Amino acid sequence: MPDYTRPQVLSRLRRELGKGKSLLAVGAGTGITAKFAEQGGADLIVIYNSGRYRMSGFGSCAGLLAYGDANAIVMEMGEREVLPVVKETPVIAGVNGTDPTRRMSNFLKQVRDVGFDGVNNFPTVGVIDGTFRQTLEETGMGFYKEVEMICAAHEMELFTIVYVFNPMEAENMAAAGADVVIAHMGTTVGGTIGAETAFTLEDAAVRVQEICDAAKAQNPDVLCMSHGGPISKAPEAAFINEKTDTVGFVGASSIERFACEESIPRVTASFKA
Repeated sequence: MPDYTRPQVLSRLRRELGKGKSLLAVGAGTGITAKFAEQGGADLIVIYNSGRYRMSGFGSCAGLLAYGDANAIVMEMGEREVLPVVKETPVIAGVNGTDPTRRMSNFLKQVRDVGFDGVNNFPTVGVIDGTFRQTLEETGMGFYKEVEMICAAHEMELFTIVYVFNPMEAENMAAAGADVVIAHMGTTVGGTIGAETAFTLEDAAVRVQEICDAAKAQNPDVLCMSHGGPISKAPEAAFINEKTDTVGFVGASSIERFACEESIPRVTASFKA
């Protein structure tokens, strides 16, 4: 597959928008997910360490805990599973920007050299709240480290697509040069290992728009997308696109996990019958 520069990725996305289409980024936990998401028309393929856990049958939140080296997992998945089978679609690396064991400028060069076309901030401490989050912020592993990583990636001309959880984070990421801001509404609900706690879709629309407004106040050219929480299937994603300034959706559990959970039992049962 070709290696894309940041302007080339943005040109591809804006060309889709110019056709009146919405954008779709697919989080892939396996090569086969990436391969067939591309065939289905995905505009971006994103590799998260959580995808490996998700496709092993565990909750996506496993990617946030100390079960493995997030950055090493993404590099292995990208180099050996996903990049070899994707033909044309830009592939994005989920980078753990708070990782204190790596010199981030060097690691971003490795990400680029292996063939990734951009970066995303995942795992992200944005999903963490309360006293633990405050402790992370105070001890050098806060969200600001993710902002610094995106700023460094932007300076290296890597395409950047970022998760944010509130308007302040949206402002900071847009100011750092993020090309796409994703309004993250929490762990995706539904299925066998999805979250059960989420606010309503109508509440999500309000929160998503507040994030879009904050990002665009910093950079009017930034693109906004949505992800997670009650935005779990295509009708919900369409609702958010209609009610807000978002131009697309980012799906991981919504695409690869739901597809497995719904189709494999049905096909298995058909053979058993």
